[in-house]
Amino acid sequence: MVEGTSTLERRRTLSEHPTAILFGLTGLLVVLIAVAASTGAYPISFGEMLAAIWRWLTGQDPIGTTDTVLFEIRLPRVFAGVLAGAALAAAGAAYQGLFRNPLVSPDILGVSSGAGLGAVIGIFFSLPIWAIQFSAFAMGLATVGVVYLIASMVRGREPLLVLVLAGVVVGSLTGAAISLLKILADPYDQLPAIVFWLLGSLSSIRNADVINAAPLVLIALIPLILLRWRINVLSLGDEEAKALGVDSSKLRLVVIFAATLMTASVVAISGVIGWVGLVIPHLARMLVGPNFERLLPASMLMGGGYLLLVDTVARSLTVTEIPLGILTAIIGAPFFLWLLARGRDGWS
Repeated sequence: MVEGTSTLERRRTLSEHPTAILFGLTGLLVVLIAVAASTGAYPISFGEMLAAIWRWLTGQDPIGTTDTVLFEIRLPRVFAGVLAGAALAAAGAAYQGLFRNPLVSPDILGVSSGAGLGAVIGIFFSLPIWAIQFSAFAMGLATVGVVYLIASMVRGREPLLVLVLAGVVVGSLTGAAISLLKILADPYDQLPAIVFWLLGSLSSIRNADVINAAPLVLIALIPLILLRWRINVLSLGDEEAKALGVDSSKLRLVVIFAATLMTASVVAISGVIGWVGLVIPHLARMLVGPNFERLLPASMLMGGGYLLLVDTVARSLTVTEIPLGILTAIIGAPFFLWLLARGRDGWS
């Protein structure tokens, strides 16, 4: 009992200094970006990296392999990792507040499985990479739209519970469709590409992918920022929200759309990367508390740094690159069991 009280007091002490924590997380993210940009099969020293960046800023011509590796391969992948991690963590924080449950992740309504089905269809028909990404993005949004439509047709039951159950059912159907396409796919060409995409990877990221995904993530982020205090109210429950003048149904729709758009945008370019949206918001909540105004930036900073670190390990640990989904599952599964053991203690 004394130990639990001491832990709670330390957590409260941390949450009383959110600005310092956010500055610390920002500094840590900058360090991780620098380390990731310099690490790889072709190592780049910090001096070489700074010189290359200076040449780019001043409009000088690129020099040798260093500039090519840094700007065409390494930095796009680094920024994609930060973008994907931040987006998944932000969506996870939004969904956890919406469903009032710390064990909820961004794919609870089927966006990841829907995006996976869209990508698998694109690979199955040998579409170009941009078409595969668009198919994943569109199918992810469409899947959540179907889930929300089903939930809206069911009356007289808890709306959040119906949403979750509809997400489970539709997610199972999309998973079955993916399995069917994997059976029908060419085992020597299409099947390996499908499996690798479903496990998540940033190995094929290019500048255009980041440029296409970043605006969509920013667009989805705007309503979450503007409605941050209402999201706090929504986490209290529908009755309390209604008493405070908040239309929970409309707000729930906006939050779901924003979190889904954010998730689909990054899943379309990175593949399915699990556990980030579950683990990171919970850790951020332990640092800065449940206030969404502080939780959102903390989750994004931690999510971006976490996925960037995992991606750096994935491409540096062995000769053959390890898919991100494997490493995030190895880390996330034990953490999930720890969450189950602790329940909701200290969550709100």
